[in-house]
Amino acid sequence: MSSTDTERAAHLRVLGLNDDEINVYQYLLRTGPSSSTELDQAVAGRTTPIETALTGLVQAGLARRSGSDHSRYLPVPPDAGLEALTLRRESELKQARIEVLNAYDEFRRTVHNESTTHLIEVVTGTAIVERINQIKESAQREIQAIDSPPYYLGAGPNQMEIEQLKRGVAYRVVYSPESVEVPGYLTENILPCVEAGEQARVLPDVPAKLTIIDTSIAFVSMSVRDTDVNRSLLIIRPSSLLSALIGMFELCWRNALPLHASVGAEDDRLEPIERRLLALLATGAADDTIARTLGISRRTFFRYLERLMNRTGASTRFQLALHAAREDWL
Repeated sequence: MSSTDTERAAHLRVLGLNDDEINVYQYLLRTGPSSSTELDQAVAGRTTPIETALTGLVQAGLARRSGSDHSRYLPVPPDAGLEALTLRRESELKQARIEVLNAYDEFRRTVHNESTTHLIEVVTGTAIVERINQIKESAQREIQAIDSPPYYLGAGPNQMEIEQLKRGVAYRVVYSPESVEVPGYLTENILPCVEAGEQARVLPDVPAKLTIIDTSIAFVSMSVRDTDVNRSLLIIRPSSLLSALIGMFELCWRNALPLHASVGAEDDRLEPIERRLLALLATGAADDTIARTLGISRRTFFRYLERLMNRTGASTRFQLALHAAREDWL
């Protein structure tokens, strides 16, 4: 069997064809119309009669009878057949999911009879990273997050989020000031994700470290302000607690300030570096962090800051932030 045949067989197997049906179908694709006798002799190593395989291919819409006496078989355009196979496979997967869920419910009722244990799962140690990836990869519509250290997945580039943004998964993230203080996290993680389409805001004080997937499941842990060593994670399934967490996120989102990566946006009132400086100020980042991120000295940073405060008439950074928000500079 060629490498092409092997790859095609793997795809057909995913759609639900058995090995005998796949081998017969591949032979028909190579040779064209053939009788059942010819196929019986040519396709060896089967575990079922040739008629069984041919009947399966006809029912799947991948082959049909031909000739005046209908004694030969040939492949047909697969569009309709593949659609039917796909739908059948999806139906089988849905049914399998239902059966697994039912089996777990039965287990919970008869073996582990605690009515609330299925709502909250505690994950510790090395299993945390695996469970986070597993849950995030299942996202279909939106991920809502309150971002704060510690970082189980590291503070480098978030390629998973960028790929999900490309396929249409929306991201809304509220960042804590501690996130920006992590070396390299702003430039290597936050800003590339915002450039890719993430909606980002910052809040001076976040209540927890939280991620919500499609409003149907969440994982939550303490923020870095609450614990120096955080090696446990709670996974929350549909419940009043999940509803409360969703409400908490929306409250944080409404009270947070926007953080934009499009620092080169056209606006005659601001230089690009001034817009970026304001965005970094909104995060609550330290002066040294802002200067380092902008690639300027502390002296230059304070010169830009003083110029912005003079322009707006602000006497404090808080007043400057209010003016920037009111003028849609953020």
